Amino acid sequence: MQISSSNGRLIVNHQVHQQNIIFYNQNCKQMKRIFTALAITSSLVFIQACASQVKSSQTSEISTSNTNAIADANHHTGHNMGNDHNEHSGHSNLELADAIAELKTPSKIIPKSPVSLAIDIKDKAGKPIANFDKFQEQLMHLIVVSDDLQSFQHVHPTYKGNGRFEVKTDFPYPSGYTLFSDYKVAGKAEQVSVLKTQVSGQSSTTPKINLATNKTFGNTKVNLKLSQPTIKAGQEVHVIFNLQDTVSNQPPADLKPYLGERGHLVILKNSSPLTQADYIHAHAMKNTPPGEIHFMTSFPKPGKYKMWGQFNRNNKIITADFWVDVQ
Repeated sequence: MQISSSNGRLIVNHQVHQQNIIFYNQNCKQMKRIFTALAITSSLVFIQACASQVKSSQTSEISTSNTNAIADANHHTGHNMGNDHNEHSGHSNLELADAIAELKTPSKIIPKSPVSLAIDIKDKAGKPIANFDKFQEQLMHLIVVSDDLQSFQHVHPTYKGNGRFEVKTDFPYPSGYTLFSDYKVAGKAEQVSVLKTQVSGQSSTTPKINLATNKTFGNTKVNLKLSQPTIKAGQEVHVIFNLQDTVSNQPPADLKPYLGERGHLVILKNSSPLTQADYIHAHAMKNTPPGEIHFMTSFPKPGKYKMWGQFNRNNKIITADFWVDVQ
């Protein structure tokens, strides 16, 4: 069969076009395989990077979940400043700093094992507050209590500068714990921040309430006296701790000042959860009889309150705890 030159060019062009299509399809398949391989490789690299990052965060000393325990520092309404019968002055006239406290703890807390705590004090803009005033001989008083109010600690974190306080302590058993951080920004009123942490494990949150007024703590017998037999919410109450040596039955001759005063008193309302409004901190009066430590305070609401009086016998701190019922 004869084919004209013009038709021949058409046939040849058609064959070339088919070969180009075949070559193009082969190239597309090859490029697809290359891109697929590159995508798999990139995914593996990304997954490995993510796994590495997760592993790094898990081994971090400070966990993200426990890092941001933040509380506004408000002036505590129960704080009593009176130092003698005629000088119960109530609150300071200084303005509030409106500071914020942030608690940092290890990611896991084991009961009865020492742990390092850090508390950062910042202003509302998140900037560290650098300067603080001492009160009762310390820059910060940290009260740590368990949910059932059976565990009580009064410690004094060390100031490290740039708004950071650090302390090492331990938590005796599984429970939720509330930390009342009591401090005074320079030139401002005394303030309290309420912080929380948790020690995992089975725990009891029901307090053991004992309204006894006579107890013995080591070598010290303590009798609790109140100015009236029935305590009414909102009324001023005269609280007296009468101390006697267990051997001589006389006022201890070795009583010394504690934190610059004759004693220290913290009171907490039995509440769940504990808040800043449940916290009362009273200062001891001056010029009281030997062996007697006096405080003036008031209880804002009806309920059960636990108080911890602390006294210094020859540089050993006696902590005397009592429950009171407020009507």
